[in-house]
Amino acid sequence: MLKRFFTHPLTSNLDLDDPRTTVLRRQIIKEQRLLREIYEEWYHDIAASIPQGPGAVLELGSGPGFMKEYIPDLLTSELFYCPGVDVVLNGTQLPIGDQALRAIVMTDVLHHIPEIRRFFAQASRCIYPGGVVVMIEPWVTTWSRLIYKNLHHEPFEPDARDWEFPLAGPLSSANGALPWILFKRDCEQFEYEFPEWQLKSIKGRMPFRYLVSGGVSMRSPMPGWTSGLWRGIEGLLTPWVDSLAMFALIVLQKKRNV
Repeated sequence: MLKRFFTHPLTSNLDLDDPRTTVLRRQIIKEQRLLREIYEEWYHDIAASIPQGPGAVLELGSGPGFMKEYIPDLLTSELFYCPGVDVVLNGTQLPIGDQALRAIVMTDVLHHIPEIRRFFAQASRCIYPGGVVVMIEPWVTTWSRLIYKNLHHEPFEPDARDWEFPLAGPLSSANGALPWILFKRDCEQFEYEFPEWQLKSIKGRMPFRYLVSGGVSMRSPMPGWTSGLWRGIEGLLTPWVDSLAMFALIVLQKKRNV
């Protein structure tokens, strides 16, 4: 009953993989102040991580977001048609020329890609040396294990032996722990399979604010004016971010010489 009460009314009667869910989530993000400010910070951090130079920047899973406001020349994409999206494509089959991109960016998308090796093979082909893959993704910490395992609707399997998982729908296919598995638990294996990529940085983000914002699927239990309060609390907890972070800003750079 409690979950039903907090479920956001705009999407409560829609299937997770229904394209309308993605479209309505854009409205939810824009209208909920706490959530909108989180995305604004994410987009600012992602934009700041992209190198200058020629070549396009491709965003995967653009449907619910507004990153183009922060990266004006951004090429937006989604698995299915959404208003305002430039191209429909699959991240494992990019219709893009060799070394045509300087970056691929995404928010909460990597952990929904079932065939992750195929994605990185495509990224290696399409991004030129010195280019980057930049993402905001769920991260595994002592705190986030508790939350993602018990309160989140997506699969979260830090102990999964395989990087890949069964294909279901664009949103229901997931392992929220996949980014941590790739770049922390199995980082040596990732470096062995993809020696052209250097893990440039991993920075923990937001132990509490996303929770109190309600995210994209729930009502916010806190009014928007409390945003500064929660930001201040998180600032005080910065020394313990390795144990408390729920997300991470991850930057991979393609090596110039392999």
